[in-house]
Amino acid sequence: MLNRVVLIIVVVPVAVALIALAVANRAPVAFTLDPFNPGNPALTTALPLFVLLFLALACGMIIGSLVTWLRQGRYRREARAKSKEVQNLLRQTSQSAPDAGAGVPATRA
Repeated sequence: MLNRVVLIIVVVPVAVALIALAVANRAPVAFTLDPFNPGNPALTTALPLFVLLFLALACGMIIGSLVTWLRQGRYRREARAKSKEVQNLLRQTSQSAPDAGAGVPATRA
């Protein structure tokens, strides 16, 4: 139910705005990679403005996701180390106590 509400409130208006942007900006514009010689045909292409905007949006999302993934690397590394430590401790306790519940003290509630 919450997914439908989010879809209706967020995704639908964004989609309508993007479609309106694409329809309003269909004229080709020159995109050049050489700011000092904008007339260089080897480094200039003509694309509709909405294509350039969508490409910029996609590149921004990819770069932002990559930076976030890289910054969270130490937490993933720490989680892997903790998981290995837990597995080792579980393996050690299962080997040292063949009766699974015998070595665990009872707790009071």
